[in-house]
Amino acid sequence: MTAVLPPPRPPVAGLLRVQHLTRVENGERLHALLWRAGPDWRMISSAVLGGGIGTRAWVLNAQVSHGYRRTDPERHLAGLARDAGAQGAGVGLMTAADVRAYGHACDDGVEAVVTAGLGVRGWAAAPAESTVAPVRPDTVNMIVALPVALTDAALVNAVATATEAKVQALLEEGYDCSGTPTDAVCVAARTGPGREAHAFSGPRSLWGSRLARAVHGAVRGAASCAP
Repeated sequence: MTAVLPPPRPPVAGLLRVQHLTRVENGERLHALLWRAGPDWRMISSAVLGGGIGTRAWVLNAQVSHGYRRTDPERHLAGLARDAGAQGAGVGLMTAADVRAYGHACDDGVEAVVTAGLGVRGWAAAPAESTVAPVRPDTVNMIVALPVALTDAALVNAVATATEAKVQALLEEGYDCSGTPTDAVCVAARTGPGREAHAFSGPRSLWGSRLARAVHGAVRGAASCAP
């Protein structure tokens, strides 16, 4: 069994200062990470709670049981966030991985926090017959924060850039896969009066390249201690 390493801690002055939460469900001790982003953040996410594009004030990445059977994950995540005191609209992610073993990296103002459960993994363009088998909720969850505003198109492009960086990191860590069937992402960009919205976030753009390097480092950190 791979040892769970103590999680690296974001710098005090960083954007992504996550809070570790603990709860007990059905006799099992579970963990979560909560980022209280606050106002003036516009996010894009594939999450079941708060997915799409919009103004969001927090991001919750909650560990759930490997035997998770609830059919209302959106309500479940909203309740966990409410119990933690999160206010306003937010994003809720879930994973069967122990989120205490997260990876954190930054690159010139862009920060990423990643949790990785890689027990079930494969390639996105797998044969059709492989998509019908039930899978455990092992997941790679990525949360990225940029200190600048992005247009809607650039937010979409940022998701693609983050995904490319994730695959590169997994391959470099020795995982022959593009991820897991349930990977999720949340990219947060600053907003507010007087902020110029950047139109590009591909891997060779100024902010996209920084995003890619931050995600790459955080995924490698999380994957290195994944079970």
